Order: sequence, then C-alpha cells, then structure tokens
Amino acid sequence: MKRPRPTRRALLITLCLLLVTALAAWPFLAPGRDAYDTVPVTRGDIESSVTALGTLQPRQYVDVGAQASGQIHKIHVEAGAEVKEGQLLVEIDPSTQTAKLDASRFAIENLQAQLQEQRALHDLAIQQLQRQQHLAKGGATRDEDVQAAQAEVRTTQARIDMFQALIRQARASLRSDEAELGYTRIYAPMSGTVVALDAREGQTLNAQQQTPLILRIARLSPMTVWAEVSEADIGHVKPGMQAWFTTLSGGNRRWNSTVRQVLPVPPKPLNEASQSGGSPASKSGSARVVLYTVLLDVDNTDQALMPEMTTQVFFVAGQARDVLLAPIVALQGSTENDRQSAHVVAKNGKIEPRQIRTGISDRLRVEILEGLNEGDHLLIGPATGNGG
Repeated sequence: MKRPRPTRRALLITLCLLLVTALAAWPFLAPGRDAYDTVPVTRGDIESSVTALGTLQPRQYVDVGAQASGQIHKIHVEAGAEVKEGQLLVEIDPSTQTAKLDASRFAIENLQAQLQEQRALHDLAIQQLQRQQHLAKGGATRDEDVQAAQAEVRTTQARIDMFQALIRQARASLRSDEAELGYTRIYAPMSGTVVALDAREGQTLNAQQQTPLILRIARLSPMTVWAEVSEADIGHVKPGMQAWFTTLSGGNRRWNSTVRQVLPVPPKPLNEASQSGGSPASKSGSARVVLYTVLLDVDNTDQALMPEMTTQVFFVAGQARDVLLAPIVALQGSTENDRQSAHVVAKNGKIEPRQIRTGISDRLRVEILEGLNEGDHLLIGPATGNGG
C-alpha cells in the first residue's frame, strides 16, 4: 500500500513550526551574559574611613597612694566597689606617727617652759638695770655696772625671741606630724568605681622614696578610646572628625563618637628614651611603624564598656547615602584618579566599554558619579569573547 505524499500546505506548516522553534531556542543557544563573570551596579550607602586599633580607658580617674609609711591595717573596699567622695578606704597602722606626734608635743612643752624661765630672767635683768640707773644718778655705781646690766637685758630678750622662734618651728613640725597621722586614714578623693586594687592587708608601705599606689578610682562614664593610628593615615584624622568603634564583646553594636584630640608626638619606648637622653631616636636598620595616639570619648551610662577593652576604630573621612555603588574588582585604572573604566555586559552577552567617574571608596566598593546605571552588570576579568 502506497503512503500518501504530503501536500504543499503541510510542508509550509512544518517549515513555519521549525522556524518558530529555532527562534525560541536561540537565546539559550547563543552565548549570553551567563557566559561571563559579572557583578551588578547597586544603590546604597558607602563610607570611607581610616581604621585603627584602640584601648578603652576611663576619662576621669585617680590613683590613690599612701603618703605615710607603715603596715596596712585595714582595707575597706574591694575591686569593683562603688565609692563616694570622702569615704574611708584604707587604714595604716598609726603607731609610728602617733609616737612622733607625742614627741613633738613634748618638745613644744619643753620649749614653752624654757621660754617662761627666760622671761623671768629678763624681768630680773630689767630690775637690775633700773637699780643701776638709780645708783648712777647719785654717783654710787660705776658706768661699767650700768652697761653690764643693759647688756643682760638685751641678752635675755634675745633668748626670749629665740625660744619663741623655736616654739613656732616646733608647732609647724607638730602640724606636719598631725597631717602625717591623718595620712594613715586614706579617703576617696572622688566618687567612682574601684577599678584596681594593688595592695593587701598586712603589706608594709614605704612612702619615703616614692608614693606607693594602693588602688585606682575611676568614673566609667564617659570612657576614652586611645586609638593608635599609623603615620600613613594620621594626616586624614582631625579633631572633631566623626568616628565609631566596635568591641569584641559588643557583637554588631557600634559606638559613635568624635575625635577629641590628636596627640602631636607618638609615645617613645622607654629603652629608646633612656639611650637617647630624651632626644629624638635615630632610625635603625630595622623599620619601625610609627603610631600616633588619637583620643575620642564615648558615653557609657549602660556600663557596657570596661577599661582595657580592645576596640576597632573607624574614622569617617567621607560618606554618601543612596548612591550608585560598584565593586572595585570590576574597575580598571588608577584608584588615585577619579577617572576609571569598566565593561558593561548586556543581557545578550555584548560587552560595552564605559568611561566612568568615581567618588569615595571603602576599599571594597566605590561610589559611581557618572558613566553607569543601576542594574548594569560589570565584567570581572579581561574583556574577551562576543562584543569584546
């Protein structure tokens, strides 16, 4: 049995179906954008900053030391305790100071007794002088006896003046001894928190050569970040500049602040300072990174920040909101020049070079001022292949 031959109309319908199928499959067969590594141009916020590491310290604190020598009799506070100004903190054994004070009082009493004796001798000398002067009027005495009586009056008066001066000196020494006895009871000079306690009960203190430190009292709000900025970045940091920082314990929390002060001279290691006699240290063969200290304060009313915490500080050099952003890896040209180039990959895979103008950068992304549109896909790598 013969098969029927297809009609001309059936052939035309078949050809049309094949053409439609080919056109529908063409986007999947042609090399489109998916054949390239691209990144999109997005819109968002960007911030250019200088980064540094820092350490938290209380803005206001005082080191409490001992001005009197002796054994610590009692410590009334512990580390972490809240204290009020004038609160008794430490008692030192006052035995030595009490004995010294008693000796000073006895010395004053002795001097006062000697002064009374000299006053009595002075009164007697005055009487003898008056007697000699009366006798001299009648020619019943010699001139030498009158002169001797006058000298005795002056001598006893000088001794009175001397003992009065010695008493004033002894009273001054007594006040010093009373103050030293008072130093055996140490009171809080300010209200705050005891953040360090460096002494123990029974410990003997020697305040003759230097003041022994016993504890530190600090106000934990505000706190100060001591940030160390390298000499390559210090020129971008100015007083009043906005900054923020994070801590290891704070998670994603950011503390905002402003730069209070940039210390003009970096801290010098003690070994260099002693060797150079205070003069600038000479550069050695091994390079040393110079770090400058920048101070910024932050409120700490919730006590989330603690002394000696490590911080990651960001000094905001520039920022922009709701702008076009592109990854730096997709741009070509010098990062020091705001004129750069990029390659835009169309949906069909065609590559188009673009000249663009950039703004601030955060080292990962850069602000696009002109030359690109939101949603453009930028080529990563060399522009080869279709349209290249």
